[in-house]
Amino acid sequence: MSSKKRVAIQGIKASFHEEAAFKFFGEDIETVECNSFKETFQKLSAGKADYVVMAIENSIAGSLLPNYSLLREYNFPVIGEVYLPIKLHLMALPGVKFEDIRTVTSHPIAIRQCGDFLDDFPQIKVVESSDTAACAKKIRDEQLTHTAAIANSLAAKLYGLTVLERSIESNKKNYTRFLILTDKHIEIKNPNKASICFQVSNEAGALVKVLNILAELNINMSKVQSMPVLGRRNEYNFYVDIEWEGANNFDDAINRMVKHTINFSIMGEYVKNDAV
Repeated sequence: MSSKKRVAIQGIKASFHEEAAFKFFGEDIETVECNSFKETFQKLSAGKADYVVMAIENSIAGSLLPNYSLLREYNFPVIGEVYLPIKLHLMALPGVKFEDIRTVTSHPIAIRQCGDFLDDFPQIKVVESSDTAACAKKIRDEQLTHTAAIANSLAAKLYGLTVLERSIESNKKNYTRFLILTDKHIEIKNPNKASICFQVSNEAGALVKVLNILAELNINMSKVQSMPVLGRRNEYNFYVDIEWEGANNFDDAINRMVKHTINFSIMGEYVKNDAV
């Protein structure tokens, strides 16, 4: 029986999710490939994975809103985070030259992130697909000599493709933030960041009162995201990431925020890890 950590990701091997998993856990893991984000949670719930690595926001595309709903639905604790720089390369079969390329394929977001590069070559047909790494794999499997994929260097290495153009993304400071979740009890030493969720009453200044508590205790709010409560008009879940230096300040803030919120929950306490 393998003792490797089983990590569920959306997509296949060599996707950005696997790259993020490698960055957090190291490469000695068992990657559990899933067709959707919901399937990653289902694998964890069924005991077929030990962890989930899930993208939650991109510096260009913004928040992945459906994934916030999954956090709330399954309630698995967040135990960590990873920020991954998104470097996109144009790759094709060995021996294929750039002038041979008639079609470029990739995930819609990756295509959008490489718009400036692709606009310079209007003769090349752009085809959207479900996964960057899957595009690279298809080129290898089907020996497509006139097609190039936009994917990461991990995909080029795994599927034996040659990089024709490196770092074709328009924004060189593009990154994606991933959350690490598990169903196991794991003690996090000296956490300094947390993801929380709550609702507030529908009255003037209700949210401000909660946020003022953070300001008074010198706690940084690094992100806030609102999502409508299904079936309830004018009611919202607020997902907030907070960072602190003093643990006592965090404890005080939680005790005070609970009194001014509805359905307050701590989705996870972990160590800030925002190095790109």
